[in-house]
Amino acid sequence: MDRDEEHTADAEGRNGDAAITDDRVELGLALLARLEHESLSLAAVIDRIETVTTDPTVTRTILDQAELRGLIERDDGIVRPKSRQYVSFDQDVITKEGDFTCKRCGSGLSTGYFIDLEAGELGPFGSSCIRKVTGRE
Repeated sequence: MDRDEEHTADAEGRNGDAAITDDRVELGLALLARLEHESLSLAAVIDRIETVTTDPTVTRTILDQAELRGLIERDDGIVRPKSRQYVSFDQDVITKEGDFTCKRCGSGLSTGYFIDLEAGELGPFGSSCIRKVTGRE
Protein backbone atom coordinates (compact mmCIF):
# COMPACT_ATOMS: atom_id res chain seq x y z
CA MET A 1 0.00 0.00 0.00
CA ASP A 2 1.55 3.34 -1.01
CA ARG A 3 1.36 6.53 1.09
CA ASP A 4 -1.74 7.89 -0.72
CA GLU A 5 -3.59 4.63 -0.18
CA GLU A 6 -2.65 4.70 3.51
CA HIS A 7 -4.05 8.22 3.83
CA THR A 8 -7.23 7.19 2.04
CA ALA A 9 -7.63 4.07 4.17
CA ASP A 10 -7.08 6.09 7.34
CA ALA A 11 -9.49 8.83 6.25
CA GLU A 12 -12.15 6.26 5.45
CA GLY A 13 -11.64 4.58 8.81
CA ARG A 14 -10.84 1.15 7.38
CA ASN A 15 -7.68 0.88 9.43
CA GLY A 16 -9.22 2.11 12.69
CA ASP A 17 -7.54 4.29 15.32
CA ALA A 18 -5.53 1.43 16.80
CA ALA A 19 -3.94 0.70 13.41
CA ILE A 20 -2.67 4.24 12.89
CA THR A 21 0.94 3.85 13.89
CA ASP A 22 2.65 5.78 11.12
CA ASP A 23 5.22 8.50 11.57
CA ARG A 24 2.56 11.24 11.54
CA VAL A 25 1.28 10.17 14.96
CA GLU A 26 4.73 10.14 16.56
CA LEU A 27 5.67 13.44 14.94
CA GLY A 28 2.39 14.99 16.12
CA LEU A 29 2.97 13.72 19.65
CA ALA A 30 6.52 15.09 19.64
CA LEU A 31 5.17 18.47 18.56
CA LEU A 32 2.46 18.51 21.25
CA ALA A 33 5.07 17.61 23.87
CA ARG A 34 6.86 20.88 23.00
CA LEU A 35 3.90 23.31 23.12
CA GLU A 36 4.89 26.55 24.81
CA HIS A 37 1.62 27.70 26.37
CA GLU A 38 -0.22 27.30 29.66
CA SER A 39 -3.35 26.55 27.63
CA LEU A 40 -4.53 26.69 24.04
CA SER A 41 -7.86 26.39 22.31
CA LEU A 42 -8.46 23.07 20.62
CA ALA A 43 -8.54 24.98 17.30
CA ALA A 44 -5.02 26.36 17.93
CA VAL A 45 -3.74 22.87 18.74
CA ILE A 46 -5.33 21.44 15.61
CA ASP A 47 -3.71 24.27 13.60
CA ARG A 48 -0.34 22.98 14.80
CA ILE A 49 -1.22 19.33 14.20
CA GLU A 50 -2.19 20.22 10.63
CA THR A 51 1.50 20.87 9.96
CA VAL A 52 1.86 17.09 10.38
CA THR A 53 -1.43 15.85 8.91
CA THR A 54 -4.81 17.08 7.75
CA ASP A 55 -6.34 13.61 8.08
CA PRO A 56 -9.06 13.92 10.77
CA THR A 57 -8.61 10.32 11.91
CA VAL A 58 -4.88 10.81 12.45
CA THR A 59 -5.51 14.16 14.16
CA ARG A 60 -7.95 12.49 16.57
CA THR A 61 -5.44 9.70 17.21
CA ILE A 62 -2.69 12.24 17.97
CA LEU A 63 -4.94 14.09 20.44
CA ASP A 64 -6.14 10.88 22.09
CA GLN A 65 -2.62 9.46 22.39
CA ALA A 66 -1.27 12.75 23.73
CA GLU A 67 -3.90 12.68 26.47
CA LEU A 68 -3.30 8.99 27.24
CA ARG A 69 0.47 9.57 27.47
CA GLY A 70 0.01 12.54 29.79
CA LEU A 71 1.32 15.13 27.34
CA ILE A 72 -1.86 17.22 27.44
CA GLU A 73 -5.12 17.60 29.33
CA ARG A 74 -8.30 18.43 27.43
CA ASP A 75 -11.29 20.12 28.99
CA ASP A 76 -14.22 21.80 27.24
CA GLY A 77 -12.29 22.89 24.11
CA ILE A 78 -9.17 23.92 26.04
CA VAL A 79 -5.87 22.01 25.84
CA ARG A 80 -3.31 22.30 28.62
CA PRO A 81 0.20 21.03 27.78
CA LYS A 82 1.80 19.10 30.64
CA SER A 83 5.40 19.11 29.40
CA ARG A 84 7.78 22.01 29.85
CA GLN A 85 10.16 20.94 27.08
CA TYR A 86 10.01 23.85 24.69
CA VAL A 87 11.56 24.17 21.24
CA SER A 88 14.91 25.94 21.47
CA PHE A 89 15.64 28.01 18.38
CA ASP A 90 19.37 27.57 18.98
CA GLN A 91 19.26 23.78 19.28
CA ASP A 92 16.01 22.51 17.77
CA VAL A 93 15.44 24.69 14.70
CA ILE A 94 17.44 23.99 11.55
CA THR A 95 17.67 26.52 8.72
CA LYS A 96 18.06 25.32 5.13
CA GLU A 97 18.37 27.26 1.90
CA GLY A 98 16.47 25.98 -1.12
CA ASP A 99 13.10 26.00 -2.84
CA PHE A 100 10.45 25.14 -0.22
CA THR A 101 6.73 25.51 0.46
CA CYS A 102 5.68 26.37 4.02
CA LYS A 103 3.88 23.44 5.70
CA ARG A 104 1.59 25.83 7.55
CA CYS A 105 0.60 28.59 5.10
CA GLY A 106 1.71 27.27 1.71
CA SER A 107 3.95 30.24 0.85
CA GLY A 108 7.02 29.74 -1.31
CA LEU A 109 10.27 29.96 0.63
CA SER A 110 13.94 30.30 -0.20
CA THR A 111 14.85 29.76 3.47
CA GLY A 112 13.09 26.95 5.29
CA TYR A 113 12.98 26.49 9.05
CA PHE A 114 12.65 22.92 10.31
CA ILE A 115 11.95 21.73 13.86
CA ASP A 116 14.24 18.85 14.80
CA LEU A 117 12.12 16.59 17.02
CA GLU A 118 12.99 13.13 18.35
CA ALA A 119 10.37 11.63 16.03
CA GLY A 120 11.79 13.42 12.98
CA GLU A 121 12.05 16.74 11.26
CA LEU A 122 8.96 18.94 10.88
CA GLY A 123 8.84 21.66 8.26
CA PRO A 124 9.66 23.61 6.28
CA PHE A 125 8.16 26.77 7.72
CA GLY A 126 8.65 30.43 6.93
CA SER A 127 10.03 32.86 9.49
CA SER A 128 6.62 33.90 10.87
CA CYS A 129 5.04 30.42 10.72
CA ILE A 130 7.91 28.82 12.67
CA ARG A 131 7.16 31.31 15.48
CA LYS A 132 3.45 30.48 15.38
CA VAL A 133 4.00 26.71 15.37
CA THR A 134 6.44 26.90 18.27
CA GLY A 135 4.23 29.31 20.23
CA ARG A 136 6.50 32.33 20.08
CA GLU A 137 3.88 34.47 18.38
